Amino acid sequence: MPLSAFPRPERRLHVAVDAVEPAERGRQRGARLGEGLRAALDVYDRLFGLAEIPGATVRDDAHRALDAIDAFRPALREQIEGIARGAGVEPWRVAALNARTEILARGRAVPPGECSTVVRRVAAPGGGTTHLGVQTWDWHVELGSSWHTVDSAGGTHRYVGLTEHGILAKIGVNSAGLALHFNILGHRDDRAGGLPVHVLAALVLEEADDAAHAAALVRSAPLSSSGSFLLFDRTRAVLLDLSPEGVFEVPPLVGATHLRTNHFLSPRPARHEKTWLYQPDSGERYAFLRDRLDRAPAAGHDELLRLLVTGPGEPPVTCVPDPEAPLGRRWASLATVLLDPAERTARILDGTPAEHADRPWYTLRA
Repeated sequence: MPLSAFPRPERRLHVAVDAVEPAERGRQRGARLGEGLRAALDVYDRLFGLAEIPGATVRDDAHRALDAIDAFRPALREQIEGIARGAGVEPWRVAALNARTEILARGRAVPPGECSTVVRRVAAPGGGTTHLGVQTWDWHVELGSSWHTVDSAGGTHRYVGLTEHGILAKIGVNSAGLALHFNILGHRDDRAGGLPVHVLAALVLEEADDAAHAAALVRSAPLSSSGSFLLFDRTRAVLLDLSPEGVFEVPPLVGATHLRTNHFLSPRPARHEKTWLYQPDSGERYAFLRDRLDRAPAAGHDELLRLLVTGPGEPPVTCVPDPEAPLGRRWASLATVLLDPAERTARILDGTPAEHADRPWYTLRA
């Protein structure tokens, strides 16, 4: 199957918002998303149905998520409700998008996509060192048109990156020079009711001054689900396993390199992992990338990008959908993201790593 054989818009939507009031930032975003948001809701309704999650349960989980967000950071609930108002949909519908990880954790019929992430300490152009990051964002190909680049200003820090329609944040960098890569993990106790991990990503990008501050914010959050945040600034990188059992820091590989796929790297939550979700795929990608990293010099973004290019017979770090697979089983590398916290830039490829010379790139600066 050709790498470009799944549908994507000719020009990716970019949503820029700027307002001190959180509700107004949300309203501006919802007004820009419009029909695209409703199309994303339709796909997620199908995915929830495929996972055999009743509509009433989705609605109840969404309301519980809103309550947890309101108790921890009311301004983030205001943003979600603002998106709903701007797009003309009910607030719980947008809350369900933001809590889609937690809601889908109820089912087994729709396994999550896969993502691969590397952050490496490299020589800085002006002397000293800095960190650079690269990630594939792999998700259901049916949502290939349902994400946008974002530039959000008005909170404590401006941030830029990419996210799905209706979801506050995912991957990005802020004006303080704090960068965030985000992978999903699976724990047997994952459930709705805590702060959704995508909302936590927005909190970190809006508020964190540096990697240490970001890690402290994550540890303070009432979590009931799993994920991985790779938080880094110019001088420090912190890889965290998030789970209902707690938050655990993962030590770096040799050479201050951090590598993440989709399985727990901390022993305690690993004992209760949903191994059927990602294995053996996640372990194979991890071993493959670790071998490449061991043989590759620490260099710049171009070298990091090439690490993620794979082909037939190799673990699918570059993820291409199977055209014969049904809904819920067709994953693709919908985007590839390069983050540079020293320059406060996110470079976003609208495609797989293997398409880096053929598909559009967007460069955003916080």
